[in-house]
Amino acid sequence: MIYPQIIDKYYPEDGPLRQLLLHHSRQVMERALLIADRHPELGADRTLLVEGAMLHDIGIFLTHAPGIHCHGTHPYLLHGRLGAELMREEGREDIARICERHTGTGLTRQNIIDRGLPLPLQDFLPETLEETIVCYADKFYSKSHPERERSLEATARSLAPFGEAGVRTFWQWAERFE
Repeated sequence: MIYPQIIDKYYPEDGPLRQLLLHHSRQVMERALLIADRHPELGADRTLLVEGAMLHDIGIFLTHAPGIHCHGTHPYLLHGRLGAELMREEGREDIARICERHTGTGLTRQNIIDRGLPLPLQDFLPETLEETIVCYADKFYSKSHPERERSLEATARSLAPFGEAGVRTFWQWAERFE
């Protein structure tokens, strides 16, 4: 497993941001593995689920979100894309794809255009099983309220401001994974 070394590389100081990253990532990892255990017929790659869940938010330190101890310069929305760049530098395209495809239920090129988002004009939708499971598992946990796990209904409500398509996708995933 490469994730401990990568986390140590980018979060060397034991402080509130590292602790938040580890707590949140473990929550996502545990839910992703629960899905894999519940659905062995899917044949999910457990190692990739662990590494992807533990590293999906690796780019948050580069963003400006003081409420969650992030004191970088980039908009928080870019944390997935920034993390993907870090993972590509590490030679891990599989994890890079998880990083850049976990925002909401994924972002389409049209979402980026319609909302004027500062991202390349392309689709960032989960495509592989592991990308989808980590994206789904992530939706239940907020770094703003790390002590809580959202219910299915609360998670769907949290996606509603970003469009009905994402809510529909979430419910399709829930049918598949719960």
